[in-house]
Amino acid sequence: MQHSILKLFKGDRVLWMVLMLLSVLSLLIVYSSTGALAYRVASGNTLKYLFRQVGFLSAGIAVILVMVNVLPIKLYSKLAWWALLASIAFLVFSVLMRGTQFVSTSGRTLNFWGVTFQPAEMAKIALILFSAKILGKRQKTKGDLWEAFKKIIFYTGIVCGLIFISDFSTSALLFATIMTMMFCGRIPLKYLFSVVGAGIALVVVIYITAEMLPSGFGRVQTMKGRIERFIHGDPNSEKGITQADYAKLAIYTGGIFGKGPGHSDVSNYMAAAYNDFIFAIIVEEYGLLGGIAVIMLFLIFFFRGVVIVRRATRTFPAFLVIGLTLVLVFQAMINIGVSSGALPVTGQPLPWISLGGTSLLFTSLAFGLILSVSHQNQQDKEVTEQPIMIKAPDEDYEIENESANE
Repeated sequence: MQHSILKLFKGDRVLWMVLMLLSVLSLLIVYSSTGALAYRVASGNTLKYLFRQVGFLSAGIAVILVMVNVLPIKLYSKLAWWALLASIAFLVFSVLMRGTQFVSTSGRTLNFWGVTFQPAEMAKIALILFSAKILGKRQKTKGDLWEAFKKIIFYTGIVCGLIFISDFSTSALLFATIMTMMFCGRIPLKYLFSVVGAGIALVVVIYITAEMLPSGFGRVQTMKGRIERFIHGDPNSEKGITQADYAKLAIYTGGIFGKGPGHSDVSNYMAAAYNDFIFAIIVEEYGLLGGIAVIMLFLIFFFRGVVIVRRATRTFPAFLVIGLTLVLVFQAMINIGVSSGALPVTGQPLPWISLGGTSLLFTSLAFGLILSVSHQNQQDKEVTEQPIMIKAPDEDYEIENESANE
C-alpha cells in the first residue's frame, strides 16, 4: 500500500523532497506568525490559519499529483493560447471594475461570490506557457526568431502593462522572466536590449511624472514613494514603526541560531509577518542558519530545474521549465531581499511558504508543470534505452538500439 502511494510521486525526487521540506517549514512559520492576526480577526483561534494552510498545501499537492499522473504535457501547449486570453480578460476586468464589489481597491484581487484570486498569478503562468510554446516552435531560422520575438513581446507588453497598473513588482518580475526566457531561446541580444532600454526609459518617465498623474492612475505614487523611502530613508523609521524596521529587528534578534520555533516576538507587531516579510520571521526563530537553509532549498530547486531542462528532449517543455523555475526563484529572492532591507518594500510572498490562498494554488500549477516535464524526461529516457527485439527465422535474439543512446 505504502509503495503504491509513493509511486504517485512521479518526477524528480529531489524536487519532491524540496517541496515537502518547504511545506513543513510553511506550517511551522505560518502557525507562529499568525498569532496576532488570529487575535485580531479570529477571536484568538490560533489554529484557524494553521488548518487553512494545511488545506491549501494539501490541495496544492493534490493538484500536482493529478498533473503528474493524469495530464500530458502536450495538453498545456494546446491550452496556452486560451489561458493567455482568459488571463488578459481577467486583468482588463480588474482594471475596469477596480474598487467595486468584484475588485479590491488596490485592483489586485478579484472576488466572485466569496472566491478571491489575483489575476496576476494566473497571468504569470499563462504568459510563460504561451512564450514557451512560441519559442519552442520558432527556432530554425533568424526569421523564426524575429517572428517569435514580435509575438512574445506584443503580449508581454499587454499583460505586464495591465499588471503594472496595480502591481509594479509583479509586472517587473514577469517582464524579467520573459526576457530571460527569450535570451535562452536565442533571441538576438539587440532585440532584447532595445526592449529593456525602452522599459527602463518608460519606468523613469513614469517615476518623474508620478506627481502629475491623477490619483486614480494605478499605484505609481505608491511605487515612487517606496523607492524614495528606500533611497532617502523613511521618516517613520525614526519612530521604528515601519514594516521594514520590524523585519530588520527580527533578523537582528534572531542571531545565528534563532529564538526557537514559536518564539517570535516581532511577528506580533507586523501586519505582513506571515506573508511579505515571512523570511524575517524565519530568521528570528531559526537564526541565520535557518535563513541560509531556506536560500539553499531554493538554490537546489533552481539547480534541479537546470537539470530537468538539460534532460528535456523537446523544446516546449524545456522553455516551460526555464520560465517557471526563474519566476519562482526570482520571487523568492525578492521576498528575501525585501525582508533583509536589500530591496524596496514590495508585496511578493515567499513561494510555497507564505500564508496561502489561491496564489499558492497557482504556485502548485508551476510545480506541477515542472514535475510533469521531469516525469516525461524519465519516460523518454526509458523508451530510448529499451532494447529492440528482432525475431530471426530460427531463434530470438536481442539487439541493443545503440543509435538511440548516442
